[in-house]
Amino acid sequence: MPGTLYIVATPIGNLEDMTHRAVRTLQEVDLIAAEDTRHTKKLLNHFGISTPLVSYYREKEASRSAALVEQIIDGKDIALVSDAGTPGISDPGSILVNKVREAGLPIVPIPGPSALSAALSCSGLEPGSFLFIGFSPQKTSARRKLFQSLISSQYPIVFYESPHRIHRFIHDAHAVLGDRKVLWAREMSKRYEEIKETSLKLLAETISNEKIRGELVLIIHQGQDERPEKESLEEILIWYRDNSDLSMKDVCKKVAADMGIGRSDIYQQALVLWNKI
Repeated sequence: MPGTLYIVATPIGNLEDMTHRAVRTLQEVDLIAAEDTRHTKKLLNHFGISTPLVSYYREKEASRSAALVEQIIDGKDIALVSDAGTPGISDPGSILVNKVREAGLPIVPIPGPSALSAALSCSGLEPGSFLFIGFSPQKTSARRKLFQSLISSQYPIVFYESPHRIHRFIHDAHAVLGDRKVLWAREMSKRYEEIKETSLKLLAETISNEKIRGELVLIIHQGQDERPEKESLEEILIWYRDNSDLSMKDVCKKVAADMGIGRSDIYQQALVLWNKI
């Protein structure tokens, strides 16, 4: 009989969040594939688990997954864990899961901690949809291009971000998306947990000279569009010019998408209204 791949969620900070089922699964499997074996070893030692470890970090996903699939075919049970939270959610895991599924082998999730669900649970969002992006691109140009594509999103947008990139992230988000309400969740489940509702503009001002510690989840709310429905193109452009923090270029893109008309015509009229010509 073939073995099983278990997707095991581990604490995002507080070890008390480890479930009994997760502990039992890690004790009973034949092998644990870990994003960082040094990090996972500390977790295993805390719970007295002696199961062998093998590294499964992002750069080795493709090569290591094939060998793991062969072991599952041979009857071994394998658990996949990330450094924190649920594997496969902005962490390594998707390649292995897809290969195991393609081989027709069983996959069993062991649910538990997730930074995504933890932040959403205390966001106060109305029931409905949200858009999960995970980590934004590292390069400024790619990050701003992503933000521009999200200007007209009708859903709150959820990002993960690291402390050494958060200043650039907030600066670019505010520059492209304008001032929006945002939930700032840092160091969740840890000693210095910080969860607050603020705005992109206020964050850009308050963290500019502050050293940020700990991983973050940010939920950026959709833009507020208070325009009356039936207006001329000129009135709409004037409203955005006088009431929005969006650039002229981003306004043209948003209005073109909202009204279903060509951007070039809007751009020419916007140049006049913004006194660009």
